[in-house]
Amino acid sequence: MTTVSSTPVPAMRLRELVFGAACAAAVRAAARLGVADALDETPAEAEELAAAIKVEPQPLRRLLRTLSCYGVFEETGDGRFVHTDMSRMLRDDAPNSLRYIALWCTEPWTWDAWPRLDEAVRSGKSVFADLYGKEFFDYLHQEAPESAQVFNRAMTTSSKQSAEDVAELLDLTGVSSVVDIGGGQGHVLASLLERHPQLRGTLLDLPGVVDNADPRLKAGGPLASRARILPGDCRRGVPVQADMYIIKNILEWDDDSTRRTLRNVVEAAPPGARVVVIENLVDDTPSMRFTTAMDLLLLLNVGGAKHTRESLVSRMTDAGLQVGAVNPVNAYLHALESTVPGG
Repeated sequence: MTTVSSTPVPAMRLRELVFGAACAAAVRAAARLGVADALDETPAEAEELAAAIKVEPQPLRRLLRTLSCYGVFEETGDGRFVHTDMSRMLRDDAPNSLRYIALWCTEPWTWDAWPRLDEAVRSGKSVFADLYGKEFFDYLHQEAPESAQVFNRAMTTSSKQSAEDVAELLDLTGVSSVVDIGGGQGHVLASLLERHPQLRGTLLDLPGVVDNADPRLKAGGPLASRARILPGDCRRGVPVQADMYIIKNILEWDDDSTRRTLRNVVEAAPPGARVVVIENLVDDTPSMRFTTAMDLLLLLNVGGAKHTRESLVSRMTDAGLQVGAVNPVNAYLHALESTVPGG
């Protein structure tokens, strides 16, 4: 009789991979149900947790057992469940919470898009307009407000968590002004202004984005006197001069948009200005599985791509920038230093 131990490891691993949707769906269900928030540091039975979050205990036990196979929660010998490092990050109140990242990566539209990955690979284009009749961000903001809110929360979480890492990495010697291009709510800019009392900064992003800027930067905030909030689209123009420009995690659109943004920065910047591009690289990171998966998702939804080191350096050089050091920010991000010629 064939035993489990004689099952070839590659065959079992492939079986697990093709059921990857079940794992993603289980993480999403736990995040939506608030299971991690209901579990404190005391081991709990499924029945206790089910009562707390108002679900049926037996299906919840099955969900938790599945997640425990992947290290999200752990089942004890007496059938109770406890937190792991990963399950704690599904809590809303965790300082390094990934709850909204988990929800964003498993939003309803993703389940329609993934099965059409072969089409996107054949064409090299997004499948989103064919699926929903609208481009991705138009659909998100016009037809799926709940998903748009999840996106905003996920981006806020990600930005807050990396802002301090960026601020710690950057050497601002000789820099008196900085522009955070496509900087979202301005968490990176706020972190820089807090660290460097002599610094002045501008946050440039779309009107609907900067309307929700970090309160520290807005009127009445502690950094407002040194901060300027500028609504605008960096793909159309960058109407501000500064000593340093920061472009973080936005050069993932189609190539034309990426090239236009970089050219706009070079045209606006004074000679010698520093331009720091911060991105996830698909060929130089400990987080390859996550980053390459996000790369495919970008292909599906906007026809974009994560960059290799070579592709990003190439685009920066084509725009006229002189690229220098490439430094890791954290396990997910790299900072590519460059300067505008002529300084």
